[in-house]
Amino acid sequence: MAQEDKRLKRRVRNSYLISTVSIAMVLFLLGSTTYLILNALKATERLRESVVIHVMLVDGLSAEQTSSLRTQLEDQEIVRSVIYIPKSEAAAQFIAESGEDFTAFLGDDPEANPLPDSFEVGLAARGSERETIEAFVAATEAADGVDDVVYQRSVVEQIGTNLGKFAIVLLLFGGALMVVSLILLNNTIRMTIIAKRRIINTMKLVGANAGFIMRPFVASAALHGLVAGVIATGVFALLVVGLHEGAPGLDLLRGNMLLAAIAGGMIVLGVVMSLLFTVFAVRKATRQESVMALI
Repeated sequence: MAQEDKRLKRRVRNSYLISTVSIAMVLFLLGSTTYLILNALKATERLRESVVIHVMLVDGLSAEQTSSLRTQLEDQEIVRSVIYIPKSEAAAQFIAESGEDFTAFLGDDPEANPLPDSFEVGLAARGSERETIEAFVAATEAADGVDDVVYQRSVVEQIGTNLGKFAIVLLLFGGALMVVSLILLNNTIRMTIIAKRRIINTMKLVGANAGFIMRPFVASAALHGLVAGVIATGVFALLVVGLHEGAPGLDLLRGNMLLAAIAGGMIVLGVVMSLLFTVFAVRKATRQESVMALI
């Protein structure tokens, strides 16, 4: 009998260990995936903000007219930044990029520079949709003092198409991972309860009600969920530190509040999921004549 009790205790202890480790692994996967998805969304936002529109100005605009036009552009909701580029600076940029000094053929007259004054307009991420850009370009072309509006239409179309596909992939990946994680946790905690079937049957035989039977399991589930959350948070912290030190070139999220929110979410989620699945498994066990029906 003593040998049987030792075997039962060892089985229960092993089941708790497996349950805690399994919850920790699931939480780590969910936290890491959340972190990677947030970084992917950040990279997506940077890509959207890389769209630049060049507003070419007509020759002979006064400083007051140029300033008024700049104000009109900055007042647009989708505009993130407006940079004025005089024709002299535009010529210098062209020479630096092409390696050819075309000004050598123009003499000393600065007015001979064929490049116009312009505004370099950077768009906010929410303004990078093709329809939004086309509407902005049409309105800008109609403004007084604007000679032409130039942007890379093909790049904008590719960004919209590729980002749409990328969002779908992220959504499917995150949803699939969540479903697999829930199934894994449900089976793991269910097996933990099955390992205690003798205890549950004994309590039922002496007349214990469902609430009395549930109480120790709930307390234990909360504790193991908390421990699993702490373990997952520690491993997640090591992952973040390793990525930042091992790949400094990657512009990863570094906000302490954001990382703390992910870590706190893993701990809370560990406790909540452990409690929910434990309550479900114990209720199912107490409603049956024998817990062996769960196997």
